[in-house]
Amino acid sequence: MRYMTKQRSRIPWRQVLFLFLLPLFCVGPSEQIRYSIPEEMAKDSVVGNLAEDLGLHVRDLLTRNLRVSAEKQYFTVNTENGNILVNDRIDRELLCPQTTVCVLPLEIVAENPLNVFHISVVIEDINDNPPHFNQNSIVLQVNELAIPGTRFGLESAIDADVGPYSLQSYQLSSNEHFSLMVMDKVEEKNAPELVLEKPLDREKQNSHVLVLTAADGGDPVLTGTTQIQIKVTDANDNPPVFSEDMYKVSLRENLPPGTSVLKVTATDQDEGINAEITYSFKSLGDDIGNKFMLDHQNGEIKSKGPIDFESRSSYTMSMEAKDGGGMTTECKIILEILDENDNIPEVVFTSVSSSIPEDAELGRVIALFKTHDKDSEENGEVTCLIKEEAPFRIVPSSNNYYKLVTDGILDREQTSEYNVTITATDRGKPPLSSSTTITLHISDVNDNPPVFQQAAYIVHVAENNPPGASIAQVSARDPDLGPNGHIFYSIIASDLEPRALSSYVSVGAHSGVVFAQRAFDHEQLRSFQLTLQARDQGSPALSANVSLRVMVGDRNDNAPRVLYPALEPDGSALFDMVPRTAEPGYLVTKVVAVDADSGHNAWLSYHVQQASDPGLFSLGLRTGEVRMARVLGDRDATRQRLLIAVRDGGQPPLSATATLHLIFADSLQEALPELGDHPEPSNPQVELQFYLVVALALISMLFLLAVILAITLHLRHSSIRDSWGCFQFGICSKTRPGVSLNYNEGTLPYSYNLCVASNSQKTFNFLTMMPEMVPPQDLYNEASLIQAPPNTDWRFSQAQRPGTSGSQNGDETGTWPNNQFDTEMLQAMILASASEAADGSSTLGGGAGTMGLSARYGPQFTLQHVPDYRQNVYIPGSNATLTNAAGKRDGKTPAGGNGNKKKSGKKEKK
Repeated sequence: MRYMTKQRSRIPWRQVLFLFLLPLFCVGPSEQIRYSIPEEMAKDSVVGNLAEDLGLHVRDLLTRNLRVSAEKQYFTVNTENGNILVNDRIDRELLCPQTTVCVLPLEIVAENPLNVFHISVVIEDINDNPPHFNQNSIVLQVNELAIPGTRFGLESAIDADVGPYSLQSYQLSSNEHFSLMVMDKVEEKNAPELVLEKPLDREKQNSHVLVLTAADGGDPVLTGTTQIQIKVTDANDNPPVFSEDMYKVSLRENLPPGTSVLKVTATDQDEGINAEITYSFKSLGDDIGNKFMLDHQNGEIKSKGPIDFESRSSYTMSMEAKDGGGMTTECKIILEILDENDNIPEVVFTSVSSSIPEDAELGRVIALFKTHDKDSEENGEVTCLIKEEAPFRIVPSSNNYYKLVTDGILDREQTSEYNVTITATDRGKPPLSSSTTITLHISDVNDNPPVFQQAAYIVHVAENNPPGASIAQVSARDPDLGPNGHIFYSIIASDLEPRALSSYVSVGAHSGVVFAQRAFDHEQLRSFQLTLQARDQGSPALSANVSLRVMVGDRNDNAPRVLYPALEPDGSALFDMVPRTAEPGYLVTKVVAVDADSGHNAWLSYHVQQASDPGLFSLGLRTGEVRMARVLGDRDATRQRLLIAVRDGGQPPLSATATLHLIFADSLQEALPELGDHPEPSNPQVELQFYLVVALALISMLFLLAVILAITLHLRHSSIRDSWGCFQFGICSKTRPGVSLNYNEGTLPYSYNLCVASNSQKTFNFLTMMPEMVPPQDLYNEASLIQAPPNTDWRFSQAQRPGTSGSQNGDETGTWPNNQFDTEMLQAMILASASEAADGSSTLGGGAGTMGLSARYGPQFTLQHVPDYRQNVYIPGSNATLTNAAGKRDGKTPAGGNGNKKKSGKKEKK
């Protein structure tokens, strides 16, 4: 048999719509749901449809995790259809002993959102317990003088069922002396009594045996029997009398065993044995018999076992006083148990979030728990608090339920988990408390961008590095977890060309290692800057940028390059004329070389490898200046050859060579015989005469050809008379006129660039241009090398000059500038000045103190801002040797004005 009932308040029909909408706005139904079921139902029996009664959708039951929260799981919820089912055997007599109405309260918990519903299940009784007597036989002593109508109390039968299934009636076996009467005595139970109907005669029958049957109201009826033995005794006409019909005593729980609870007193007016009274309990259940004990002689009741208010709050018992004659009387005793604060409150968590995101909003529900205290009144009133400091707080809910919510900012990087201890304390005196600790894990969100270990990176890479080598590594840290902390690196900007960036460098996406994709060249690229980005894999992704400066260092990979003396395109070499009267210290010429490297790798030194006469000349180690070491002797050859090696300061050093052809002569005519390439003559006077004759013949022939050509041109172009000032025959002869015709400085005002034939006939084809043949106006029209006196505005003191160019008279102890900017500037100026000097495309008079560099570097680039590097430039055929003063170059003014540079007669023999 299964049934259920629900108690609801009456609702007018006009509020039907409001009742349908009410579950959307309320935490739970406003009415109490009550089900009624019989005890001993089979497992999985349906109690009722909980989802329908609570107004929940069946499809939401699984996601909301609808369940029953109880200490003993008598019921469970089927999440497929919302039915509440029986989960365990229900024995009403164990749950609600001797209680008319047995109500089992249940708490239904639903999540997402979190709600608690309270329902009640009424456990109805079934007839599963027959009536029974505590004793199988009852012995009564009845005095033979007992008058008819005398009553004798009997032990009541016990039936654990209630209502109609409880004890309903008694039936006594038939006899002529006794009848049965049922009276309402203790706790509204039917107490049977024997009534003497006919006087007894002990002499006729001294005992009687009766059978008492107890029946309940079930269908079928269940019964229990006991045997009554009646012994007829002698006359005792006064029963004992108690001082009170009912005793009521209040006791505190947890009394020590043996504590006196109550002492009852009964008196009997009879004498002798009929007045001796003994006390005993009647209808004493096991529970009372285990808790209390009785002194049968004096009627004192003492505690026997622990008395617990939470198990039972009161005890009701019947005590019988019997005299020696067998007459008895009864009284009722009620023991009320007073509560003591002897139970610690408990905290029970019904729901706890597995993890909490660190960006959780304030007030977010983290856990749901309830408190339970078996004590009553103030002893059972509980308050909860969090023991340690944590960003959480407790919010009371209902029916001893509490919510644990966030109350502060969470940061997983600072605290990844919290051990929250919740302490529950009651209001007893003294108060009792208990603590429960839960661990709350904080989950990560992408709230931290990557952070580089350095604000900026600068790396130095030597040039000629192998392609694919790692040149740097950047590292960023992200304290987030998982993809939020997984960093990828990339290059997002550079001062290189966007199309060329990938051919220079790349970066490892996971490692942050920067690789060189090609070999760097310091001479082409000194430095470049990259902007690297570190980006995590969060959503949305966070990033950070850092600057990486790559400095390409120099290596000695460029050999020195000789700017002067330089070979002509046809392979011929220039020669320099030296006056025969040149004294020691006279500046003969200067080797000019540059090195594309930087620093010590570009610090050049000059060395004589081969020399026709090693003791005749001296060479400046750092300046490259060739000076006379002694006066030319009569036995010395007039034609000298020097092989100069130019080495840089790298490790290992690189070098280049330059060949100098020097002819000692006071005039061009004197030097012409030396232009031929022949073995050393045995008689120098004869050789000189030979060359003089050949030179005079050639000059005469050339002069005649020039006059004929001039007349022819004059006849054809009479309007261009001015063109007589310059002749060009299509051969290799070149003239470079100067402004001043001063021959007193020891060198010719311009160089003779002569093409010397390389055949074995040693024929010469050249044009000799004397200064008188050049019109003055043409001297200014061509880009010529101006022979202006040195300007004192750009001269530096000895202390201001660097060692390589500021040394006077070939100082060998100068040092190369350590500053890279000065070094590079020095190289640039040497290259620019030497190029101008070599090709005659610029002048020294480009401006005061500018060394003719104004047109190249702008007006702001003056010698007031850089050291004096012009001594490293020697201008062939010019008397403007860049030293402190013209007079100090050689120590004194040389005698004579001949010092012109000539071209060697043939190509230089290597």
